[in-house]
Amino acid sequence: MKRKASAVWNGGLKGGKGTMSSDSGVLADTQYSFSTRFENGIGTNPEELIAAAHAGCFSMALSAELEKAELMAESVSTNATLTFEKTDAGFTITKIHLDVIAKVPGADAEAFAKIAEGAKGGCPVSRVLNAEITMDAKLA
Repeated sequence: MKRKASAVWNGGLKGGKGTMSSDSGVLADTQYSFSTRFENGIGTNPEELIAAAHAGCFSMALSAELEKAELMAESVSTNATLTFEKTDAGFTITKIHLDVIAKVPGADAEAFAKIAEGAKGGCPVSRVLNAEITMDAKLA
């Protein structure tokens, strides 16, 4: 399976602007700029999209791991907070923290925590990131 997305950037770093699109059409010439990336401008940015992808991927990975343990999640809600900071190597995604709340009938907190930890390491987006990934996972 392959997925495609594209970006076009016009101009210099601070004064330029760009768009991102995905083959699915979910992103279609979606605007991004210096201000949406490094300030509080309106629009998206690559880091926000990575955080959304991580939250979505982890929620599915946790659901799959719960099913393997013969538990069925009613819901898994994940918020991903990505830290993007300047390091000696340049701007870097240094951390992502996952806040997870799941409704899982019949699950006990200890078993859930172990399953969630396994899902965090097994999530394909977690595996592609070279950043510290932390998590708080709770049953609702």
